[in-house]
Parts: sequence; C-alpha cells; structure tokens
Amino acid sequence: MSASSLHQPPRHPHAWSWLFAASQLAVVAIWWLWGWKAGLPALLITHATLVWATLHPRSRLLSPVLSRLPTDQHLVWLTIDDGPSDDTRPMLDLLDAHDAKATFFLVGERAQARPDLVTEIVRRGHGIGQHSHTHPQAWFWALPPRAMRAQIDQAQSALTFLSGTRPHWFRAVVGMANPFVAASLKRHSLARVAWSARGYDAVLRDPASVVARIERDLAPGAIVLLHEGAAHGRNVETLATLLVRLKALGFGTVLPEELDAALVARVREAHSG
Repeated sequence: MSASSLHQPPRHPHAWSWLFAASQLAVVAIWWLWGWKAGLPALLITHATLVWATLHPRSRLLSPVLSRLPTDQHLVWLTIDDGPSDDTRPMLDLLDAHDAKATFFLVGERAQARPDLVTEIVRRGHGIGQHSHTHPQAWFWALPPRAMRAQIDQAQSALTFLSGTRPHWFRAVVGMANPFVAASLKRHSLARVAWSARGYDAVLRDPASVVARIERDLAPGAIVLLHEGAAHGRNVETLATLLVRLKALGFGTVLPEELDAALVARVREAHSG
C-alpha cells in the first residue's frame, strides 16, 4: 500500500445518485413484471441499503472511509472528538507525559471560542481533524445538501484559519455520513475517518469499563475513538487509564502522516536493497 492511499477523499461524490436512480428503475420494472409482491420487497431493500450506508460508520457505499491503519506493528491512532474543551489542555499534558500523539477532531464553532487551545494542539505536535461546525448530533445524518455543505465549509474555514494548516481528515458527527457529505469532502480534499475500537466514553462514566471495551478491539493499526468534554467529566481520567494500559500491552501511538512516512521509507529501503 502506498502512502497516499491512506488519504482518500471521494472521487465520484454523486455516483450514489445514479446508482440509486438505476435501482429505482429496476424496482419499477420488477413491480411491472411481477406485481407488488416482488416490487415492494425490492423497494424496501433499496431504501434500507441507503439508510444502512448512512448510519453505519464504516460503510464505504457513499464514500471511502478509513477504519484502521495498514500496519502490522503494535501502533494505534488515537482520535479525540468534540473539542476543544476544558479537557483539552490536561489531555495534552497526559499525551506529552506518555510521549503519545493524537488527532483532535474539532468542532469549528467550539474552536472559534477557544482559539488558544487550537494553537496549543498544533504547537505540541498533534493532528487536527474536522468534526463539523456546530456538531448537530441529533440531525447531522439527515441534513439536506445546503445545510451539510455549510457545516463542512464553515468548519474547514475556521480550523484552517485558527491552526494555520488545512485539515485533511473528517469524522462525521456520531459517525453517520449521509449521501450529501461526499461532495463537500471532495471539494476540500477531506478523507473520512471512522474507528475500529471504541469504549463509549461519551456516555459511560467509569474509565476502567471504557478501557476494557477498547481493549477488546485493540490490534495493530486500530483507530481508537475517544471524546473530550463529556457531561460526566471523566474523559481525562479515561485517557490516563488508556495510556497506561496501552503501554502495558506494548502498544505505541502514531499519526497517519507518520505512518505514511514510515511506509515511504520502507518502500525506498526495499527498492534500494
């Protein structure tokens, strides 16, 4: 796998509409030829497929999505959603203490309110990804085209201005990306990121239980989903517990950009040898 293949913005963001239209023509034909007993199930299946593709965080039907890193080394990508918040700075201190790196998927509106924290994330060598502008948790999956474009455009503009660099990674709110996400991702050259290990730390209070859930899915290249600023106030403790456990299990952390560089170096070494 080449380094560039890790970052995959959508190439054909409207392909889904042609495929869906073709499926509906097929449904009409089935209904015409065999009646409603065949046509109705066909109709339900095509619509259910579109709903599944929207609600399933790792579905690639509507756009490419990265759910794990291609490595056999004991490395994981820590991703922290929903900031910046009061948790950001203590989380940065923990990461520094453990010589660990993470990507913070920031909400544009929250970043504008805490620009100093955006600067601090960058200064300490961590990554910044995009996580929408206002984090409409209940309705992001159902936003129409214009509202979806505004969410992604505004966040990209705000985070680029505040961080001094253009985010390359995007995580959908609650991981749910409807058909209208892909066009904006292509316009900004954003690649969608899901996860392969999570502990539900946005809602569960007990750090040990959260880390135990994450540990079940830990493997080389795992993308770990974490949060900051949750109402229960224990996200910092959860990160502290996880970092200790990762060290005990022999796992390090890596950013995808660093893994890209390692892949390039490995390829060059193979060719030079």
